[in-house]
Amino acid sequence: MKRILIIAGAALILLGGCSKQAAQTGSADSGSLKLWIFTDEIGEMVEKYYKPAYPGVKIEVTMTPTDQFPNKLDPALASGQGVPDVFSLEADFARKYIESGLLLDITDLYEANKSKILPYTVEFGSYNGKVYAMSWQAAPGAMFYRRSLAKKYFGTDDPKVVQTYFTDMNKFMETAKLLKDKSNGNCVVISALGDVMKVFLGLRKQPWTVNNKLVVDPVMDEFLDIAYELHDKRLEGRVGQWSEGWFAGMRGELKDEAGKPVEVFSYFLPTWGLHYVLKANAPDTSGDWAMISGPTAASWRWGGTWICAYKDTKNPAAAKEFIRFLTIDDGFLEAWARDKGDLVSNLDVVNKIKDNYSDPFLGGQNHYAEFAEMAKKVDGKLSQANDNPIEGYFNEVITSYVNGEKTKAQALADFRANVESQFGL
Repeated sequence: MKRILIIAGAALILLGGCSKQAAQTGSADSGSLKLWIFTDEIGEMVEKYYKPAYPGVKIEVTMTPTDQFPNKLDPALASGQGVPDVFSLEADFARKYIESGLLLDITDLYEANKSKILPYTVEFGSYNGKVYAMSWQAAPGAMFYRRSLAKKYFGTDDPKVVQTYFTDMNKFMETAKLLKDKSNGNCVVISALGDVMKVFLGLRKQPWTVNNKLVVDPVMDEFLDIAYELHDKRLEGRVGQWSEGWFAGMRGELKDEAGKPVEVFSYFLPTWGLHYVLKANAPDTSGDWAMISGPTAASWRWGGTWICAYKDTKNPAAAKEFIRFLTIDDGFLEAWARDKGDLVSNLDVVNKIKDNYSDPFLGGQNHYAEFAEMAKKVDGKLSQANDNPIEGYFNEVITSYVNGEKTKAQALADFRANVESQFGL
């Protein structure tokens, strides 16, 4: 077998020509790995980048839809039978596994590379001072708006000027009313209340539980008042996230209950929202979007994918090197960022490419540099294992309150009772 010398990040790796003994004992560039994933992104990474760099590793990839992934992984971990060596974790359910005690400690990977790793991605993947999962991407959120509507109602689509209309939540609400007034009720500032909830989750000073007690941060109480006003005064599109109406608003095709056209000024989305939501669902609007940070004093995030390894994997060296390659390696991450537009978690790579980036979908705007700054302010320490179900209960509070089914006090009381009963808090 031909021997190939490559430089992968800071590591010098000799590939090919592996002896049978090396493959049996397990090393970073030989043996086998069983990989379970829920996103085809990682599948592409493996085929296009990892396999050519590590031909000595036999890797078996199993793809399972996101909504079925925990149900497949949980029994394997519980029994210890058929557990994959390496697997991906979606942000909504990742913390459950990070806090489980069943993952391989990869703190050494972080310590060897911490100067160039975006802090929040490691904070999210850490528990009790140890790192158990890492991510190749960062997913801070921002406000994407329609340039044509900004010109129509503000006289300009310049992001610096448009940001002045949304410097904080008070200005956001003032501008929401301005859009409604200037459009004779046709233009709403957002299509779904769920978009704004992500912003407030990022503004919290405390996580949902502290010392085994439920905590409702004051900003979430403030959010309920804002959500009520947005809904009551018809400043939002009254559709749910991921509904057909939500996507229709991106295309300029949303209509209200009476069939009247509704203009949606903006969407709150993370980095991947540009590529996998706006571009995918509103291709004909290319060039008519721009991005601003929006009304937030602190950055917020939405989603993301982390990679981890099973603590009893038979090839920990290859498992760790797989994680290192996909989440830290300079050469791979630069190629991936340039190819996909992903905001990566490697700060050296981000700093190398951020100043010369532009996206035609955003009218040529360099969103990458702005996202890079936003990502540095995200607090990954707010994340906990029960966030997703707790936030599901909080969504019930929003719905019942804004629709007038319950008072805010009643809705919050029911929320506390449901969470405390479900999790024994």
